[in-house]
Formats: sequence, C-alpha cells, structure tokens
Amino acid sequence: MISLYLENGLFLQAQSFGASGTQAGELVFNTSMSGYQEVISDPSYKGQFVVFSMPEIGVVGANSKDDESFFSCTGILARHYNEFFSNSRADFSLSAYLKERGVLGICGVDTRSLIKTLRHHGCLMMVASTIEHDKNKLEEILKNAPKISHSPLVSSVSTPKITTHQRTAFDFKTLDYKPFDEKISHKIIAVLDFGAKGNILNELQNVGLKALIYPHHTKASELIKAYEKKEISGIFLSNGPGDPLSLQQEIEEIKQLIDAKIPMFGICLGHQLLSIAQGYPTYKLKFGHHGSNHPVKNLKTNAVEITAQNHNYCIPEEIEEIAVITHRNLFDNTIEGVRYKNAPIISVQHHPESSPGPKESHYIFKEFVELLKGF
Repeated sequence: MISLYLENGLFLQAQSFGASGTQAGELVFNTSMSGYQEVISDPSYKGQFVVFSMPEIGVVGANSKDDESFFSCTGILARHYNEFFSNSRADFSLSAYLKERGVLGICGVDTRSLIKTLRHHGCLMMVASTIEHDKNKLEEILKNAPKISHSPLVSSVSTPKITTHQRTAFDFKTLDYKPFDEKISHKIIAVLDFGAKGNILNELQNVGLKALIYPHHTKASELIKAYEKKEISGIFLSNGPGDPLSLQQEIEEIKQLIDAKIPMFGICLGHQLLSIAQGYPTYKLKFGHHGSNHPVKNLKTNAVEITAQNHNYCIPEEIEEIAVITHRNLFDNTIEGVRYKNAPIISVQHHPESSPGPKESHYIFKEFVELLKGF
C-alpha cells in the first residue's frame, strides 16, 4: 500500500509497484501515449511526480538503452499497471526499473480525476509514502518539504566535469543507437548542461556537430575564450528541471555570452534562460505542457507540427520587442520558439528531439547548423 496527500487536502491510498519510501514533489500530468521510460528518465522531471493520462502502463517493460539520463522523476501515477510485459527489446519489468532507480510507482488511482484536479487547481505539491499512512503526519511532511522553485535541482542533474557525448540518433535497422564517428570532421559546440536529455545530444551529433558537455556553472569567460580560439563554434543551452528564475548565477553568465555574439541554441529551460538574460522574465503556467501530442504552428511555413513538451514556465509576449516569434502553441497560443534580432540566437520551448514523440520538429537542429555556418 502507498498513501498520498496533496496540498489541496486530498488524501488517497493506492497500490505501490515501485520503490519504497517517502517522497515529496510537484504533481504534473503527461498526455503521452508511449515512451514512459523516456519520461521517467527525463532530468526535467526531477522533483516531480508524473500522472499518466494513458491508463495502461508497463506493457512494453523497460530496457537498458533508452534512458534519457541517470536521473529520474520522483514518482509516477497510473490507473493500471501491467507486470507482464511484451517487447523484444525489454530487459525487465517497469516495476523492477523503478525500484532500481528509486522511483515511486503508484497505481489503482483514478488518474482522470487527478488530472481534472490539476487542471482546476494547477500544479500541486504532493507527498507519497509506503511507510507513513497517517494523513496528519503526511500533511506535516508536505508542509516542511521545499517548494520546487527553492530546490537546487539543476546542480543535482548537471555533469560535474567536461565530457563528450558518444552516441547519435537511433537506427531502426539495428534497433540501437549509432556510435559517434570521431574520425569525421565536426563543428564542436559547448553544451551548457542544465539536465540535458540524451536524445537531444544524439540529434545534435546526428546533424554533424560534436557535443562537448560543460557543467551548468561554467563561467562565460571560459566559453568566450574557447570560442575566440575556435575551439568551439557555438553554444547549446539544454533543458532541465525547476524554476528558471532561481538560476540567477547562470543567467548572469548567459548575459555575457549574449554580449559576446556567440551563436546559441536553447531548448526548454535553455530557451527560458535566454529570455530572462535579455530582460524578459518567465511566468509559470497553470499546469504546464507535458506530453508528446501538442500542436505547434511554425509561423514561417504555416505548418502545424505535433511536438513533445515538458515545461511549466513560459516566456512573455513582450519578447517580441527583441525577437521574431517563430512558433506558437495551438492549445493556448503561448510562445514556442523565437529568433533573436540582436544576436545569433534561436530557441524553442518544445522538444524537437521528440523523445518520446513524432519527428516533425527535427529540422530545428539543422537550422542551428545553418546558423553556425554564418559565423
């Protein structure tokens, strides 16, 4: 058994199929119909519980190759969990996967009702426990738990030292990820790692770039020096967890990178940090965008792309004073992409690596390559 307590006073008891223990975090919902392993291992979900709108979870098991990172969300909630799995690439059950990673697994709850609650109240803090089942004690634990905006989440998921990425995109012929060919000449880009997804790095290298991954706290002076020496051709600002406004030190360094006119590309948290560094603070959406079925309009081509999304924060409309808006979300018309007028920078809010999700936005990685060619 596992007990749940939400900050709106809702108390539930359900079944546990993951790790044991007591964890608190922010509760969000995800509308993806597949790719739960990629969702669970997405560093952007650090500090969060994920409610899946898909009622059946576990049918394809889990494997040792499809993780986005070493990091995980706090827990997942599903209507029904299937211990029996059927997939040729599966190595173990989802339950075993969650236990290995220390992730709580909760099933036997009315996920439709929970999602309606989140749509009404917005994102809520929650505590779940396989140990403590007293409502009042769980309420006290949640009251003392740090809010996600005050948690140092990025520092817990960023690389501690400079590393290189070794893979490129998934090959459906071999059903494995292609190794990166060091013998071919590539433009080197510095990846500021705020919690980068592995498949974003794969796609960067798939379009002919070499990803050199730097810790989130890297000084701008170090990157500017590397750019001036032509050791790197540009900078990528990755996705990551938490409130972008809490990363004040990183924002100050990004301001210097913008002033240095270094070509840059940001995704998700990186997109938000670029906006804040230019003087346009982000705001929090009521319940965010999480899923692999969100329609986004490319304002240049008028094409509608179905995209993968995972964010609670958004950049403001005022950004149009210094940037051309390139993409908009068709659910709520929020900004999904910009190209800056005052610097060689592009950024998108959604996840063009599409993991999980359709591949309709892969062209954005090629646009970054074209941007680099101009410098």
